[in-house]
Amino acid sequence: MNPIPQSLYIHIPWCVRKCPYCDFNSHALRGQIDETAYIRHLLADFAADYDGRPIYSIFIGGGTPSLLSGAAVAALLDGIARLAPLAADCEITLEANPGTFEQEKFAAYRAAGVNRLSIGVQSFADAQLQALGRIHSSAEAVRAVTLARQAGFARINLDVMFALPGQDVAGALDDLRQAIALAPEHISWYQLTLEPNTAFYANPPVLPDSDTQIDIYEAGSALLTAGGYRQYETSAWRAGEPCRHNLNYWQYGDYLGIGAGAHGKQTRDGVITRRSKYRAPAAYQKAAGTGENPYSDQQLTVARDEQAFEFMMNALRLKDGVPSAYLMERTALSLDDIRPILDTLVAQGLLAPDIEHRLQTTPRGFALLNNVLDAFL
Repeated sequence: MNPIPQSLYIHIPWCVRKCPYCDFNSHALRGQIDETAYIRHLLADFAADYDGRPIYSIFIGGGTPSLLSGAAVAALLDGIARLAPLAADCEITLEANPGTFEQEKFAAYRAAGVNRLSIGVQSFADAQLQALGRIHSSAEAVRAVTLARQAGFARINLDVMFALPGQDVAGALDDLRQAIALAPEHISWYQLTLEPNTAFYANPPVLPDSDTQIDIYEAGSALLTAGGYRQYETSAWRAGEPCRHNLNYWQYGDYLGIGAGAHGKQTRDGVITRRSKYRAPAAYQKAAGTGENPYSDQQLTVARDEQAFEFMMNALRLKDGVPSAYLMERTALSLDDIRPILDTLVAQGLLAPDIEHRLQTTPRGFALLNNVLDAFL
């Protein structure tokens, strides 16, 4: 029996309009989503990939999944549950845009089995929201959290960005204060970066300089800590449970990815296979591939000499690291294969010394994570 937990990521590729900073596989919606057709393809895609393990967590991401009707989400989750056993405590997250909130729809999501919402707030400053191309206002973001609570959601994440165009420390902290005041169980607080193939990359806005970015991060981290949030990953803070789905990624667990442009990772006897699905929604729904799964357009095996870097790139993002046993269970490697690197990092004060039981950075190593990871290249 494969001991590695398996999650499921479901990609909904449409949004109202493409944000200028977004490099995800998302497409501005023209007309209506043919929900019945797309869900039929998602379930066929899942059936072709599924390997018999229970599903540990489900994350419906995008794009803007909250464009889907409650009935569509119910049909999707019911279909998955008919094809595979779900863990008794399966976490089911849906990403939502505050500009698409409707009380009735979100009550239907909760009734369908969604038990965690991730709300893309990004900022509580209306001028920043306009600069970021968001379709909601600050007031709508606050209202979204209220409606989510009224719909019965006891687990809510807020996405908040920092180092926004022209932002100073005071502006970044004001965003965090308003997020904390809404008392979400989880806050994803991450820096805006200019990614290739985005409008911001082609026409870059003026972003805070590196000294201001550091000041924002240090002051924001102190504010979150004082507000009762504990950082457990580079951009994840929790007052309640961590995000189990993302935790499985960082612990180098397995996951199926279904939907246009979705990526998956599966492990068998130390052989790690990654596959991706057709990116364009129309191409995906043609299901024209020739392999076992007609929705797949690419598949590769992670070379053994790349597995240490891949594993550490995920595991060491966690402040508490991971049990050392995960390296042997989830890759083709043993500690002895990378012991010289581990010993060097311990000697440099970047890795905690108890490497036989746990792989974890020191506080200094966490602050210099890129330097730590470079050692495994």
